[in-house]
Amino acid sequence: MTRGGAETHKVHYKGKTDDFLVFVDDQAAHKKYLSEPEGQKTTPLSQVVSSFQIFTTNKHGAQGEYNTPSDGALENEFGTKVVEDAIKIILAKGEIQENEFPERQGRRNDSQGTY
Repeated sequence: MTRGGAETHKVHYKGKTDDFLVFVDDQAAHKKYLSEPEGQKTTPLSQVVSSFQIFTTNKHGAQGEYNTPSDGALENEFGTKVVEDAIKIILAKGEIQENEFPERQGRRNDSQGTY
């Protein structure tokens, strides 16, 4: 039985002062959300993002250690400290990136004998 092989999708936004990331659950829902007009969005934001949390990488692009930005950093970059509003900007102006974790095989429990 293989394990792993999971995919993650994140949206990377290169800001003036830092790089911001938001994790996306479903890439198709993200595309649908972006294609809808701004005042008439029918796709809830909760179906697009994994959590209502923004991460920064201290100018290391989409890689590196993920930190939570302060309210001041959000205010300086997006003009608001409301996380949902900042997420909407990141989704609209950011670039989606896909990562796939490799599948792996191996023993699950040596005490059960050979297979």
